[in-house]
Amino acid sequence: MSDITKFYSLAHIYIALIGGVLLLAIWYNIKKRFRQFLEEDDSQKRIDKGLLYLSMALFVWVFSGTWIYMANLFSFINTILFDVGYSFFSVLNTLVLLLALFYFDFAPQFLYKNKRNTFILIIITILVSVITFILIQCNKDNPVINGVRISGVPDLIFSCFLTYLLTISFYKTFMNRGLKLVAVISVLAFLFMLLSQVPDVFVNIGDTLYRNLIKIVAKTSFISIFLVLATSWVIQLALTPKPSEMTIKFLDWSLVKITIPSKEIYDKTIDFGSKTTQYKNLLRFAVKRKYEEGEKQYLLVSSGGEIKSQTYLSRIIENINTILQLPSISQLERKDLFTFMGQGKYRLRVIPENIIIDQVLLEEFNKSL
Repeated sequence: MSDITKFYSLAHIYIALIGGVLLLAIWYNIKKRFRQFLEEDDSQKRIDKGLLYLSMALFVWVFSGTWIYMANLFSFINTILFDVGYSFFSVLNTLVLLLALFYFDFAPQFLYKNKRNTFILIIITILVSVITFILIQCNKDNPVINGVRISGVPDLIFSCFLTYLLTISFYKTFMNRGLKLVAVISVLAFLFMLLSQVPDVFVNIGDTLYRNLIKIVAKTSFISIFLVLATSWVIQLALTPKPSEMTIKFLDWSLVKITIPSKEIYDKTIDFGSKTTQYKNLLRFAVKRKYEEGEKQYLLVSSGGEIKSQTYLSRIIENINTILQLPSISQLERKDLFTFMGQGKYRLRVIPENIIIDQVLLEEFNKSL
């Protein structure tokens, strides 16, 4: 085993181990400190497992790096035993990343909290691994043809798809949290991670030193993005008002009174005036939340839904901030008032007991439907 290979393997193991431990520690701290807050909302009756699965992905890297190091050290890297282990860790790493994305609010809709599609992707992952293993065994004598490692092609193609899922999920998540620069950096990090896999398939690209250097930089960036995600989630949870502390009263047409102590808003009256569309949409959410049961307390926000676009949700928040002339530190965000439940479904975060609607107003509203 060359010094370069030894350095890369040991660096890979150490970086992944530190990243995994840090991510797991942050997740455990969130679980401990915010359990009650997360469980107050009916849509989050479990501690979010996304960070846990991301930390598991890093620990899989530790085990796979150790496996490769041991294979080089004890000279069994060209045996079927090594191929089995390598394929196993590859499958396991992809699986935990897919399971992590299952819990992302801004993952592509076909994946977010969709167990059927997640299961299908898991099956595809296993099939790709089996195909890769078969190609390795079938091309033992001649693994590289015209500069292309045939056994690496299926995995590279699937990595392109996984990179797409990660890029979309992380970019939208960071943009939603106001971290635009981090969102752009995350896209570059995932593309760089994909780029680091290309020399494994097209073996004539670069030499050993630069290949391993690219892999180390890519994985370090990858882990850094995970840690920023965890940190931003802690900040988001700390700044988000609790559903039980907010109250909203619909006094008359266009008149609403709200209280959100964490934002230093106490019995503030909002007159929507001519902005009747925003007022009616807010009242719709309140009626659904207060009088429907369980999972029926949402409105569908999509081109074919009860509210045609997410822009209308943003306008409600913008109008409240403008009318109350709130300072930047107290300004509301969409996530403060609305819970995203996946598949275009949104719900008012205020608990039903804290929603008060004037009876005459309610009757008039029901007649107008």
